[in-house]
Amino acid sequence: MAETEISTLGEFGLIEHLTENMPPVNTSTEIGVGDDAAVLSYGEKKTLVTTDLLLEGIHFDLRYVALKHLGYKAAVVNFSDIYAMNGTPKQITVSLGISKRFTVEHIEALYAGIRLACEKYGVDIVGGDTSASVTGLIISITCIGEADADKIVYRSGARDTDIVCVSGDLGAAYMGLQLLERELNVSKDMGNDFQPAFEGREYLLERQLKPEARRDVIAELAELGVKPTAMMDVSDGLSSELLHICKASNTGCRIYEDRIPIDYQTAVMAEEFNMNLYTVALNGGEDYELLFTVPLADYDKVASMKSARVIGRITKPELGCYMSTRDDNEIELVAQGWNAFKE
Repeated sequence: MAETEISTLGEFGLIEHLTENMPPVNTSTEIGVGDDAAVLSYGEKKTLVTTDLLLEGIHFDLRYVALKHLGYKAAVVNFSDIYAMNGTPKQITVSLGISKRFTVEHIEALYAGIRLACEKYGVDIVGGDTSASVTGLIISITCIGEADADKIVYRSGARDTDIVCVSGDLGAAYMGLQLLERELNVSKDMGNDFQPAFEGREYLLERQLKPEARRDVIAELAELGVKPTAMMDVSDGLSSELLHICKASNTGCRIYEDRIPIDYQTAVMAEEFNMNLYTVALNGGEDYELLFTVPLADYDKVASMKSARVIGRITKPELGCYMSTRDDNEIELVAQGWNAFKE
């Protein structure tokens, strides 16, 4: 199939081409793509806004990341930030920096992933921008969400004796990244006959390449009548996010090594790479699980949750932030997760 040079469509032609036949699904979207700005109407609701910037060579490697998967992930990680505030994502804007090596078909594939994510989570694409780039592909997505004022959850609400909970399992996305990097390096010496060793590790790849936002956790908490006192999504690692909550809330915490949820494939892969399993779980990042605290009075409710488990408790600030190990030692939590400006 012949590929189309982006220059044949131009900026506005490309935007029109990518966003045609996308009627809004939310009544709050009054005007979407096509004017100088989107017009959103929320009535009594509070508006939540978050933005993520993804740079080729820093946040993703197109040698092993398909553009459709990249588009899906770029959208979902923004949805996750809105769910972490106990809100609902409603609209996104998509801005792209595109180098000359990309064709219209490449950007169509990227947008196919973005659109798939939006369809799954009920989100409208309402605008954005495109520009030329000399540094590869740049993706900036802003997500707008809504929440009732009395239901918004911040990082700063945790209190002494609260319970610490986390959804899903941790470390799988990081081990998926290590697997992809290893197979890419091996392939350089193997030529066209190379077959990556991915069998039996599909879960790790999915967690890295196609994560999901945990709206099911938000729904289950609502069904149980539980409002978290503090909440974050686990994008930079459990240790880092816990320290953010404790700093914002002026508290300490204790989590327990034997309560940290880890998938079997993650454990096998960590052993294969000779990595400490709990270092991976605490600091791997990109899990996009929800870390939250709830009052002690809600213990029985959260202990019954299908989507999350209790891993510790909030303490007084002078007690610090530690993990209690299986052999009754205490390890101080350190933010060793993702840092975009670290060499």
